Amino acid sequence: MVLVYILWGEFAMGDEDNAGFVMVKDSNGNDKKIAVDEDGFLLNPKDWCPGFVDAVAKQEAVETLTDEHWKIINYLRDYFTKFDSCPPIRMLVKNTGTELKKIYQLFPTGPAKGACRLAGAPKPTGCV
Repeated sequence: MVLVYILWGEFAMGDEDNAGFVMVKDSNGNDKKIAVDEDGFLLNPKDWCPGFVDAVAKQEAVETLTDEHWKIINYLRDYFTKFDSCPPIRMLVKNTGTELKKIYQLFPTGPAKGACRLAGAPKPTGCV
């Protein structure tokens, strides 16, 4: 069971006046505080962990994480780790073999907001 608390203003970093945090349980069952911005994106992508995904999935209208979800999340995570950005949407579709319509079914808030957020990438500034 993963508990999640998002508290805005309780955890501020630098100039991030609207920062908050997500509280998750790590693999050892210990509480872990992860800083997020006002939209719930990680302030430090290195803080990403599977517990973060579990904690915020419901906020992205994802009730149950399936292998299909993890395929997209892991692809985005790997791409972000290599290139420090999210891939263009066409590349996401082509390289995962998942149709765009299916991606929106898996992540109702969309690939930019939902899938990239769960993958631990920063909020995209352009098209994803």
